[in-house]
Amino acid sequence: MLQTSTIEKFSFPIPSVPHASALQNIPDSYYQLTPSEVRERCFAAKEALGDSVFILAHHYQRDETFQFNDASGDSLNLAQVAKQQSARYIVFCGVHFMAESADILTSDEQVVILPNITAGCSMADMADVDLVEDCWDELNRACGENSFIPITYINSAASLKAFCGQNGGIVCTSSNSEAILQWALDQGKNVLFFPDQHLGRNTANKLGVPKDNIRLWNRQEDGGLTTEELQNTKVLLWNGYCSVHVRFNMAQIEAIRSRRPDVKVIVHPECPEEIVDAADFDGSTNKIIQIIENAEPGTSWAVGTEINMVHRLHQELYPKEGKHIECLNPHVCPCSTMYCTDPVNVLWILENLLEGRVINQIKVPRETARWAKVALDRMLELS
Repeated sequence: MLQTSTIEKFSFPIPSVPHASALQNIPDSYYQLTPSEVRERCFAAKEALGDSVFILAHHYQRDETFQFNDASGDSLNLAQVAKQQSARYIVFCGVHFMAESADILTSDEQVVILPNITAGCSMADMADVDLVEDCWDELNRACGENSFIPITYINSAASLKAFCGQNGGIVCTSSNSEAILQWALDQGKNVLFFPDQHLGRNTANKLGVPKDNIRLWNRQEDGGLTTEELQNTKVLLWNGYCSVHVRFNMAQIEAIRSRRPDVKVIVHPECPEEIVDAADFDGSTNKIIQIIENAEPGTSWAVGTEINMVHRLHQELYPKEGKHIECLNPHVCPCSTMYCTDPVNVLWILENLLEGRVINQIKVPRETARWAKVALDRMLELS
């Protein structure tokens, strides 16, 4: 909660919540500011707001926006940080599903704000709750009630997290997917894994699930599978994917190894199976950072993930440790929806808070939030 001393010191009105949660047009005057003016005003607004505001930023944010963060990380780390925060306002420089998770995990008195309300996730959009429920009904018909456990990747809408909470399921991230999938398999159940087929397949491979027991549901009426095939499925994957990570290919790996024979290739597990198998390492964004940071000075790395994080690693580690770090895809792989959030968005949010207005609040409906929290809490307990 905002402390009385902070209010008196900085003399700004306290916004009523909820208020002005819909998308509002940013005045043209904001876009006439220079980058340095935007930066200075952002930091000034942050200082004025004091402990009442806390800014989270995903690793994939562009540098110009990333600089304002109070905490950064991957999806799991940021969910954990959000749950621990006491600040009145959580400004989430990420995408919509991340802000939803933060709203679910924080208290009713806290306000979660998404600086750019249009920042979504193409992968999350590939799994609609109605289609998932249709798939679930077909699994119950073909295989019997309670034969499957649903696992949703955190890159999904709150409604899908709630679906998992209501059906004995759970959420996972790329950091904990092995532990979560193992938890489900240890219960003697089969698994419906959505929306990212590649994370699901790569995780199942690591746990030794036979390949002929892993199948793909093609998002059509019967998933493109017979009853017999469903009955012989241990892990059923949803036909979704990350538009950034599917752009990495074998030709890129061969090219970088030809050009730099000493290079180590490290990729995100959202990449296709053959890319993960061909790489030297794979892991979540946090794990990629940890592996490269702990590597010997002077080593060379080709990284198969979003370009902003890769560039940031190179800028940090090349000057002081001589580590050469480049993106595996030479044609650049930005996450377009993460890129939606620019410094002007952040400035607009902060200066409206100073004036007593909340812009772009993310508020998950109470019943959806209740069940989604069940699935998220199961994940956090196992993490």
